[in-house]
Amino acid sequence: MRHGIKGRKLSRTAAHRKTTMQSLAMALIREHRIVTTVAKAKELRGYIEPLITRAKEDTHHNRRQVFSSLQNNDAVTTLFTEVGPKSKDRPGGYTRVIKAGHRKGDGAEMAVIELVDYNDIKPEGSSSASTGKKKTRRAGKSNAPTSTSETKSKTERSKEEEPVEETKSEEVSTEDSEDTAEEEAK
Repeated sequence: MRHGIKGRKLSRTAAHRKTTMQSLAMALIREHRIVTTVAKAKELRGYIEPLITRAKEDTHHNRRQVFSSLQNNDAVTTLFTEVGPKSKDRPGGYTRVIKAGHRKGDGAEMAVIELVDYNDIKPEGSSSASTGKKKTRRAGKSNAPTSTSETKSKTERSKEEEPVEETKSEEVSTEDSEDTAEEEAK
C-alpha cells in the first residue's frame, strides 16, 4: 500500500526526475505556457511555485537558492526580473493546469500548464460571473411540463404568423415598384 507517499516517480530515476523538472521549469519560465502530460504538469506545479515565491523578493540569498534548483542563470534572471515582480501581489497559486485531451500516439492525458499572471484569455467561468447572469441550457423555458393544448396553440400561432410574413414581402415589392415608377416618370 502506498499510504502517505508524496510525489510521482514518472517512471524515471531520481536524477532523471530532477533533470526533467529543471527542464520543464525553465521552459515554463521562458514561454509562460507549455503543453505536457497531466502527471508532469501537476508535479511541476509543486516544483516551480516555491521558486516563484522566492523570486518575489530579490535578494542574493534567494537567487542562490533558486539557482541551486534550476542551474541556469538565464532562467533565474527571467524569474527574478519578470515573473517574480508580476506575481508580487498573489499569495500563491501562480500556475494553472488545464486538461487538454489525449495524445494521439499513446493516448496519454495531456495538459497545458501556464503562469496565471501571463494569461491573456479569461477562463470561461469568469465571463459569466462578471455579468451576474446564470446561463441555462433551457433557453428561457420554464420548468413546468407542457400540455397538449399548449402545443396546439403554439402551432396555430406559428401558422397565423406565416401569412403575415408573406404579406410583408408583397408590400415591400409593391413599394419597390412604386419607387421605380416614380423614377421612370422623372
